[in-house]
Amino acid sequence: MMQGLQEAVAASRADQERIQMDLDALQTRNEKLHRTNEELRHGLRNQAWNRETEEQECATSPWEFRMPFSQAIMDAVIPATFVGSKATFIGMEDPEAHLIAFHTQMMPVVGFDAVRCKLFMSTLVGTAMDWFISLLDDYVTSFAQLSQLFREQYIANRAPPPNSYDLLDVRQYQGESLKEFVNRFGAHVVKVNTKDETMMVHVFRKGICPGPFSESLIRSRLKTFAEIRHRAVAHIAAEGEVNEKRACVVPTRPRAPARAQPMRVHEVATGKRS
Repeated sequence: MMQGLQEAVAASRADQERIQMDLDALQTRNEKLHRTNEELRHGLRNQAWNRETEEQECATSPWEFRMPFSQAIMDAVIPATFVGSKATFIGMEDPEAHLIAFHTQMMPVVGFDAVRCKLFMSTLVGTAMDWFISLLDDYVTSFAQLSQLFREQYIANRAPPPNSYDLLDVRQYQGESLKEFVNRFGAHVVKVNTKDETMMVHVFRKGICPGPFSESLIRSRLKTFAEIRHRAVAHIAAEGEVNEKRACVVPTRPRAPARAQPMRVHEVATGKRS
């Protein structure tokens, strides 16, 4: 009987040892699975962070919006010495006037076609920028093409071409000085780009108000607007000197001091004076 009990105890111990070994193996496997899960969780966390970083980089890309420029223009670098044009275009101005202003301010950029394209884009504001963005991708390949597209888009805003007969409407205003009228008339001459000296002289004489200068033009019979301008400069200088003279206060002549009357003989004797 004792032998049976000893065998049962030994078997029980063997079972306990086998169970303990199984528990140890299970714990080892659980620890390994835990480490694997941690590694997977860490890897997924890194992937999510990388994906978020890439999305942020894409969101802050300088070319996030569609650009109609070709890749060659996009790759062009604007030198730090170049300063953009101060002119702006919102879609209501004359396109020719804007192009002239841009060309004038961008004279140092001659030869840098791609840079001119980028600098011209920076002058567009509001609806004009909306039009530019609406162009097809990789469509603009040169500044000449961009200028032509710009002219065609805003052709309705172009001012009518000047006519030399527009000078007939230039007349001296009431109270306008001769200097102001000569400058305004000269600006209109430049605008209409006329070379007809006879017409310019005739229109100027008709447009000026009656006065000493108008009478001098009738008497002198000048033949060119340059002669009228020189005569006006001399007249303005003389008129200014006359006005300066008139503004001066003429001093009054000082009165001579009264002379003492000589004393008579009888006044000297009596010590009296009349």
